[in-house]
Amino acid sequence: MGRLMHVATCALNQWALDFNGNKNRIVESIRIAKSKGAKLRVGPELEISGYGCLDHFLEGEIYENSMAMLQQILEDKSLHDIIIDLGMPILHRGNRYNCRVVILNSKILMIRPKMHLANDGNYREMRYFIPWKKPLKVEEFVLPDEIAAIQGARKVFIGDAVLSTNDACIGVESCEELFVPESPHINMGLNGVDIITNSSGSHHELRKLETRIALILEATRKNGGVYLYSNQKGCDGDRLYYDGCAMVIVNGQIVNQGSQFSTTDVEVVTAIVDIEEVNSYRTSPSRGAQSQSAPEYKRIDVDFSLGQGETDLDLGVFPNKPQPLRIHAPEEEIALGPACWLWDYLRRSKSAGFFIPLSGGIDSCSTATLVFSMCRIVYAAVQEGNEQVIADVKRICGPYHHDDKWLPSSPKDLCNSILHTAYMGMASQSSTETRSRAERLAKDIGAYHTDLNIDLAFDAQRQIFTQATGFDPKFKVHGGTQTENLALQNIQARQRMVTAYMLAQLLPTVRQRDNGGGLLVLGSGNVDECLRGYLTKYDCSSADINPIGSISKTDLKRFVRWAAKSFDLPILDEFVDATPTAELEPITADYVQSDEADMGMTYAELSDFGRLRKEKKAGPYTMFCRLVHDWKDRASPREVADKVKRFHHFYAINRHKMTTMTPSYHAEAYSPDDNRFDLRPFLYPSFWESYSFKKIDERVALLEKRAQEGGKQ
Repeated sequence: MGRLMHVATCALNQWALDFNGNKNRIVESIRIAKSKGAKLRVGPELEISGYGCLDHFLEGEIYENSMAMLQQILEDKSLHDIIIDLGMPILHRGNRYNCRVVILNSKILMIRPKMHLANDGNYREMRYFIPWKKPLKVEEFVLPDEIAAIQGARKVFIGDAVLSTNDACIGVESCEELFVPESPHINMGLNGVDIITNSSGSHHELRKLETRIALILEATRKNGGVYLYSNQKGCDGDRLYYDGCAMVIVNGQIVNQGSQFSTTDVEVVTAIVDIEEVNSYRTSPSRGAQSQSAPEYKRIDVDFSLGQGETDLDLGVFPNKPQPLRIHAPEEEIALGPACWLWDYLRRSKSAGFFIPLSGGIDSCSTATLVFSMCRIVYAAVQEGNEQVIADVKRICGPYHHDDKWLPSSPKDLCNSILHTAYMGMASQSSTETRSRAERLAKDIGAYHTDLNIDLAFDAQRQIFTQATGFDPKFKVHGGTQTENLALQNIQARQRMVTAYMLAQLLPTVRQRDNGGGLLVLGSGNVDECLRGYLTKYDCSSADINPIGSISKTDLKRFVRWAAKSFDLPILDEFVDATPTAELEPITADYVQSDEADMGMTYAELSDFGRLRKEKKAGPYTMFCRLVHDWKDRASPREVADKVKRFHHFYAINRHKMTTMTPSYHAEAYSPDDNRFDLRPFLYPSFWESYSFKKIDERVALLEKRAQEGGKQ
């Protein structure tokens, strides 16, 4: 054991454009790191401005405000004696860069621009910034007057360089640079850089953490070194939830790991590392040979020591030991990620709570269960004495109790103040089973529930049409056409949306909440229904936000089944076992509407279509060829072809619906979110006349001919 060093990384709940709030959280994290003895602190990507500013990054004011926050941090002498790695946007020679600014004792040591920008899926960094295309090169950055006065110099280095302290060398990497094939950490490690920092704005996606961690571990597994991973956490103001999980890795092993989901705004993860362990790990002759031909970095000298000296041994201080990766099952990820996102949205929007149209089906049940999960998380934070959470709970819920000191006695008690639900039925079409399930679920989780029928509104709308046209539309079971049937279903669906918003606006008044404020209406359309377009435009899929809009029906069922046991809510099992139905058609002795029958495909098949379409980038013919193989034990080539063509037909004619869909929590890589993640046309030529469908038909004919010839032999 030789050179021991205390290092710190963190996960911060930053908010786009919340400059003062972001700065305060940064300062708090630095002070916590110092209190734990750390000499190096690393923060998330673009932490001063917030990562999700989007097109605001094109505004000069963003850069001025970020510099003003940097100035305040530089002026704070209580932040001395620790190297601080900050994230912020920088304007240099007319170009906008996503940068790390490394400071020590009120002086900027260097500015390191991001070299590889994230520009796919949810990310559009090339829209706002340019990458630093000068590897191993530095330039002089001219400081603003106020910063130059503090610096005692007009210029500092900006570019691709590393820091050389008295006892260690530090390199900087940013988010996407970890994911590219030729990552900067490779050459940094070959150049003898001991500690590499990575500052990220990486969002949560189901089953994604293991992939991210594998890359982080690999960064030092072959080459050795200390890797400090920092990530943003929370809802930054958009559809993404950044899931933290800051960690310290030494030679490919985790020595400390932060939480992936929590209500804590500032989380600091520290570790004691031994740089001599890095040197011992790097004794491989093949690595040494490669290091001789690696490109050379400019080293910026810093008269500062990260090590604590031999006194650590005398005080019984030792390096952190490796620990196993902590990871959540997908069901837990659903229970935690969207729930934390909902809490951030609620507390920052200044709303009075949530409203959910509770249908008695599994989708709205899942949404309600997520709010209850949020209440469990928040209640646990209250019990732990989290001051920020306690202040938010008092502000949001106090008016319901006419007591600004009120605190919940249980998650169910909290849910009663926050969550409002309503069953909006039709006398001839809503079953007693769904009405009962909705009422009992609301009771079991503590929601404030309302039960009502919308028959009067439906009948009035129908009569208005008949009076105007002389035509009386009928349901299919009463002899009407398919067009009439759909029109009458849509009246109900849209009337529920109108009623939902009225309830959301006025229920706080009904409950005598004294400071006003409406409820956020939560949507409950899942990713598969959005993909297929199996929903009415401007029905209850139209809401303020949707926590399940990017979660598959299959995963929702797994989550609800898990929550039934984990949350002690046996009522949830009834939702999983029930047949999915929209209940928009009259129930007769021999007919009950079924979602999967209406769609002509199962939810599991929709998941297959979605993943092939988005993740595998498959068109109709490619999808058919893949599924002929994958489904060979349960469907003939012609049956596969029929389903593939049916899917693409309905996907195409319903694409326009996605342009108006409620902003959803992003959780699935095949999400059809048109607003940012999945950019495609919404007016398609007929797939039935397409070249792809023609190729499918030709392929089916060939396969059937071969099968027939084989049978004759």
